[in-house]
Amino acid sequence: MRGSILLAGLLLTACTRSDGTPVAPPGALQVTEVARGLEHPWSLAFLPDGRMLVTEKPGQLRLVDAKGAISPPLEGLPPVAAGGQGGLLDVVLDPQFAQTRRLYLSYSEPREGGKNGTAVAHARLGDKGLEQWRVIFRQQPAVDSKNHFGSRLVFAPDGALFVTLGERYSGMEQAQSLDGHLGKVIRIDREGGVPAGNPYAGRKDARPEIWSYGHRNPQGAAMHPQTGRLWTHEHGPRGGDEINVVQPGRNYGWPVITYGTDYSGLKIGKGEQQRIGMEQPLHYWVPSIAPSGMAFYTADRFKAWQGNLFVGSLKFGQLVRLQLDGEKVKQEERYDIKARVRDVRQGPDGYLYLVTDENEGRILRVAPGT
Repeated sequence: MRGSILLAGLLLTACTRSDGTPVAPPGALQVTEVARGLEHPWSLAFLPDGRMLVTEKPGQLRLVDAKGAISPPLEGLPPVAAGGQGGLLDVVLDPQFAQTRRLYLSYSEPREGGKNGTAVAHARLGDKGLEQWRVIFRQQPAVDSKNHFGSRLVFAPDGALFVTLGERYSGMEQAQSLDGHLGKVIRIDREGGVPAGNPYAGRKDARPEIWSYGHRNPQGAAMHPQTGRLWTHEHGPRGGDEINVVQPGRNYGWPVITYGTDYSGLKIGKGEQQRIGMEQPLHYWVPSIAPSGMAFYTADRFKAWQGNLFVGSLKFGQLVRLQLDGEKVKQEERYDIKARVRDVRQGPDGYLYLVTDENEGRILRVAPGT
């Protein structure tokens, strides 16, 4: 295994942060480096044979084996609008991957006139790379921006695919409009169609794919293992990162309500934090942690973690552990990883796996400390 050295003692020594958030003591987390040398990896998916698929933001998809060996870029991917926050983003397996060999990927797609937008495609994993590439969704409208693409992909138990979509920053007001995809969570079927049960299907003034709206830039999503409800988190501006339980037809408020302020320090809109008809977050952070990646821990390997929610922090280079009581956060603990944590996944072996957003990006395997 490449670099499989226990990186003990990576945690902050203080008991709490200045904002009162508990920080785990030294030795509370074991971190093992599995692989190194990825170019700004964004997402990780486990294949049945034990290998890992990893997206790199500049536009490469690679295979990584259990010993940390990284493959050359797989063939068959289209160009991506790499730059800023754009590039090759999420990757998930088809629920019937064993039969179909199909993957789903999201990426920032170049469009006409120098514009771009989040797109979702599926393809078959062949011997040399991807085959039968097919785009099944394109976010509309296209925008000339390098910011706020989203985007996480999550399959629901019924086989529908949820896609989180940013409002592209310059289009923040459109997060409140139902005639486009900016600032939305959408729900589509495996070929990009509209499944039964979408709240706006049949309305002429709304896009039928929309599941919820009023989102800013959601870069984390996971299905709750007991309730089957979709949980997401999204970046706030200067403060106000949120975790939401996303329900059909609900308005999550951006940019009308927020617990953050503009980067200038001024209020956003009227500076409201609550408004009738708009949902309150389940949890929020001030100051921002810049969340990315999210996973519920469901394995039997570490009993103390069962039912916990884990979130990566880009800003502070941490892994955040949230202990839950139903749909309430009862305790938050942070582990210092000392690198921008882009994705968090539970592995088939019961460990948590992280990818770090670096020039020499890494895959890390983590476990509770001894």
